[in-house]
Amino acid sequence: MGERVLRRVELRRWIAGISVAVVTVGATPAGAASIEDLPDRLGAVIVHDDLAQLKPWLPDSVWDHRRFFFHPGMAIEIGPRQRDYSPPPVYRDATARHRGTATLGEDGALLGYAGGQPFPVDEIACDGDPQAGVKLIWNFVHRWQGFGARAKFRYVYLDRGETLPLTYQGTTSAWLLKWRPEPRFQERGGDVFPDEKRAAVIGFEVDKPPQAAGTRTLTYRYADSFGPLAAAKPEDTWIYARQVRRIRKISQTQRSNAIAGTDFSFDDLFTFSGLPPQYDWKCLGERQLLAPMNTKALGFPYSENGSYGPSGLSYANDRWELRRAVGLEMKPKDANHPYSRKVLWIDRQTFQPLYSFAYDTKGELWKIIYHNHRWSEDDVGDVKARDWYPAWEGVPEPRDLRVVSDAIVNVQTGTGNRLDFWDSQGSPPSLGEIRRYIDVQRLRRGR
Repeated sequence: MGERVLRRVELRRWIAGISVAVVTVGATPAGAASIEDLPDRLGAVIVHDDLAQLKPWLPDSVWDHRRFFFHPGMAIEIGPRQRDYSPPPVYRDATARHRGTATLGEDGALLGYAGGQPFPVDEIACDGDPQAGVKLIWNFVHRWQGFGARAKFRYVYLDRGETLPLTYQGTTSAWLLKWRPEPRFQERGGDVFPDEKRAAVIGFEVDKPPQAAGTRTLTYRYADSFGPLAAAKPEDTWIYARQVRRIRKISQTQRSNAIAGTDFSFDDLFTFSGLPPQYDWKCLGERQLLAPMNTKALGFPYSENGSYGPSGLSYANDRWELRRAVGLEMKPKDANHPYSRKVLWIDRQTFQPLYSFAYDTKGELWKIIYHNHRWSEDDVGDVKARDWYPAWEGVPEPRDLRVVSDAIVNVQTGTGNRLDFWDSQGSPPSLGEIRRYIDVQRLRRGR
């Protein structure tokens, strides 16, 4: 296989790991001396000349590399401070019902988990609990994400703002099949199907470019993957390539390695999509951070031409909010891991990712990852909330703050990647549709 073909195959495998703006420029409000004042005046706008007002509320590395994130002509709208994005009652009830059942194994594995938030965040003390970091990352892994995700996606690879040919579009779905909090699944312990062994089933189909169209994959991530490392069951992935018209089972590449010459790795998706026991975790404490928390703009597939600035990686033409964030540091247990450490900043209420910073083996900053989000209860543009994200049995309001775009900046090379899915929603299809979707033979038949 040639190098170009190998890169395409690697990228297809990478996309299989997916679980699943334009704002009018306005003038700076008169007398806006600091961002402390701005959240009390909703709709206040920060333009590039006033960027210094944001510095106290941004991670230092974002400020140091601000040319990627902020640009002349930008217009950040300041949203409400600490808005309530709490999950729906069905998830909160599951947290209360299973409180105290989850424990940690010797290697940080999660044991006895039955649903909801594994370790209630109000009971975790960073200063006094040496296991606070690993507890918090398990809360991140099991954050409320609806029933999973279904979306159209577009992956773009950029070099100093220039879009490179390595661009893919398609559809993806990811369904969470265990530990469901809805009442109708309680009689079988939260399993969508009886005695379910799969925690999640993830798939995608490529529509563009033409040479990759029709490529389909399906990945099973098992419940046992979350247990002790010695007994962890690896993921299974199948791929159907239109050119050969057969289904092949493939081995997952090393999840920590960059895929197909891009700056993403499997484990970088959504800031972290790996297995917590493979790392040591430390809680770094809390701070207030400004971040793109609830978009007021629509990107792909609603709009082909979002406003992402000269770098192609900016969300500065959108709404940002001041949030209470918790910091985590992860250090790989694998000596061959390409990162020496990674620092994650996560929204304390929703456990959605805000920022992460990956350091190379020399300890130098390598990558910055951040995200845009969309709140399931808000209309955006002419798209009504319930038309985009319908309610379902047991969940009359989804109350889901979803990541709708990942952006990663390689500060050492000036390259970057953006993965967009602004129509991502987590309402479940029928059980019959899920059964058909998770059937490996479906790959040959199509959607």
